[in-house]
Amino acid sequence: MAQTDPRPADLPRELRELLRLTGAAVARDELADALLRLAQARPEVAQAYYLAWQPAAGTYAELGSARRLPPGAGDPAQASDAALFTALAARGELSVADLRVLPCWLAGRLRRAGIHDGVALALELASGEPGLLLLVLAEGVAPGLAGWLGELLGALLGLARRPVPAAPLLQADDAPSLLLDAGGALLDLNRAAHRLQHDCALAAPLALLPVNHRQLVQACRRQHRAVGPVAAEVGGRSLLWQFIPGEEGRVLARGRDASEQLRGEREAAQARRLYRVITENTTDLISRHTPDGRFLDASPASWTLLGYWPEQLRGLRVRELLHADDLGQMRQAREQLERLGYHTMTYRLRHRDGRYLWFETASRAIRETYTGSVVEIVSVSRDITARVRGEEARRRLAEVIEATTDLVLFIDRAGNLTYLNQAARRTLGLAEEAAPPLAALLEPAELARLLDDGLACAERSGVWRSDMRLHAPESEVSLPVSLVLLAHAGADGGRYFSLVARDMTERELRETQLRRHQDELAHTARLVSMGELASGIAHEINQPLAAVVNYASASQRYLQGAADNPQALARVAQGLERITAHANHAAEVIRRLRAFLRKGQRRLQALDLATVAREAVRLCAWEAAQAQVAILDDLPDNLPPVYADRVLLEQVLLNLLRNAIDANREAHPGAPSRIRLDAGLESGGQRLCIGVEDQGPGVGEVELEQIFTPFYTSKAEGLGLGLSMSRSIVEGFGGELGASRQAEGLRLSCCLPLAGRGEAAQQEQQE
Repeated sequence: MAQTDPRPADLPRELRELLRLTGAAVARDELADALLRLAQARPEVAQAYYLAWQPAAGTYAELGSARRLPPGAGDPAQASDAALFTALAARGELSVADLRVLPCWLAGRLRRAGIHDGVALALELASGEPGLLLLVLAEGVAPGLAGWLGELLGALLGLARRPVPAAPLLQADDAPSLLLDAGGALLDLNRAAHRLQHDCALAAPLALLPVNHRQLVQACRRQHRAVGPVAAEVGGRSLLWQFIPGEEGRVLARGRDASEQLRGEREAAQARRLYRVITENTTDLISRHTPDGRFLDASPASWTLLGYWPEQLRGLRVRELLHADDLGQMRQAREQLERLGYHTMTYRLRHRDGRYLWFETASRAIRETYTGSVVEIVSVSRDITARVRGEEARRRLAEVIEATTDLVLFIDRAGNLTYLNQAARRTLGLAEEAAPPLAALLEPAELARLLDDGLACAERSGVWRSDMRLHAPESEVSLPVSLVLLAHAGADGGRYFSLVARDMTERELRETQLRRHQDELAHTARLVSMGELASGIAHEINQPLAAVVNYASASQRYLQGAADNPQALARVAQGLERITAHANHAAEVIRRLRAFLRKGQRRLQALDLATVAREAVRLCAWEAAQAQVAILDDLPDNLPPVYADRVLLEQVLLNLLRNAIDANREAHPGAPSRIRLDAGLESGGQRLCIGVEDQGPGVGEVELEQIFTPFYTSKAEGLGLGLSMSRSIVEGFGGELGASRQAEGLRLSCCLPLAGRGEAAQQEQQE
């Protein structure tokens, strides 16, 4: 090949490239680019264009990637370069000055491009395909030199088109091949290498080789053996090159595009790394088994889930860890895997510490290619102990909800009923499929309170309580219930609510009976008190009656002497007035006693606490006077009204006053003492408290906690029911009765709700 090659290596690079491409029969555009690079490599040439003759259009058109000339003047459809083609065929070359005056399309293009100096040379890139090479000369260059250059290029192209014996190894091989000299310079390349250079958009073929190809060539020649494969990354492709020594010191670089292979190997390696990362870090147990259930291998999750390392499980039968009740599933799993190739089961495995855990395992059979028999089983096991226990807890909870006698209703945020248990359906008389709106079960005011206040409170604190009445649809019956509203978080992150309603009909009856018994007991206590206060009451009634008798006797004497005494009638009239006043006073005492001893239902109303307290003071005034106890009235006259029953409140205050009198009599026998009554607002103005302070012996810390306990008393003849009953009465008003130790004696405080708040609280309690 060296004896017949007309392209020696010492030629200029541009010329060698042009000759090589001419012999390789490449596209005309690529050959034109090589020709223009060769022409523009000369300093005498400022710009070069190659234009091929277009027989169909009758014009010249540029080839290659060089910049284009502007279009000529006139209609392009009428353009013609026939005159120029004839002139070039006859003369072989034309100066630009002569070309500009020809009646042709290219002349107008040159004029518009402003080209004045240069020469147009007739030159065929391929045999039988006319064209011209337009050289724009640098300033001061004679046109004759350009003509000589054109003749030289034409001769070289003709020589290059002569058939040259090709290396069969290079031209017949589909793999890209380059022939290199001893220094690594390019001598020749085949069509496959040329196509690869073009596809990778490389300026020189040697760019296809590894960057150290010269060192590889020297190593190949020195060791007299093939070197490679060596990788080279070119234009996004991965090429593998083999350097093979040849004759006369030449080396053949033969390559192949291994992009897909290397990409596949990289992806496979990445997949193997990913599989290893997943296997080693997953929380599920991935395991391989023999068909009879022995462990072949397991992922490291076996330690976390079962307490065994993978190497401890190898060779172990799964049935040795299986719960005795689940052994039957193994036979079924083996049959399913043999028949279908996959199976999912839920069972219990024994942890190394002895406890059993629930697992869900999905298994797939690996079959032998030709026989189809199962040779291996791959399983993925997940610990579902928490899920099984949760489902069991939910199942038990559902059974409890259905079995409970309380009414359970589920509602959403809008107040729509979504579930009712059997107790709710029985109580409300609803069919299985019936789910009435919540508005049909509650009064509008109660429904609004539930949706506005209840839902907000339940979302904030988790629970809301209230007493309401449920109405059975299509019925006049209403059911008193104690309602508990609970907020729950759904699996989807939303909120739902449950209503637990307890039938309070029996409690309502018991409270009514208790209130009636309490009223009867209070009435009995008032009768006892009246018996104990009989002396004082008799004294209070005897005084006005004695005065009536005295004034009546005096009036009779004045009437007997009326004839002799003109003032007698006036004295009689005055006596009658005083008789009337004392009689009315006795009647008022009797009226108060009858009101105090009244028996009947409670009548809660707004009361002036000071007035009621002073009535109680009058009832025990004679007893206090006998014990030398002064009752100091520090009650303001402008107190806000409280909400209570007048008789029961007077009974409570009378009980507190009499206890204070007894305490003072015990601490100061035969000596004067005092009791102080005061009142004021407490709890931020929410309630009114009246206090009774005595100067008695007081009580200890232990006794202070027991004085309101039924049947506890410090009196020798007491029953211990007074303070206990008084507290029950006050709490029935929505108030509170308490005691506190003082520096001297004891203070009992009765706190009652104000009239407006007490009425609202009582109404809620009745509802």
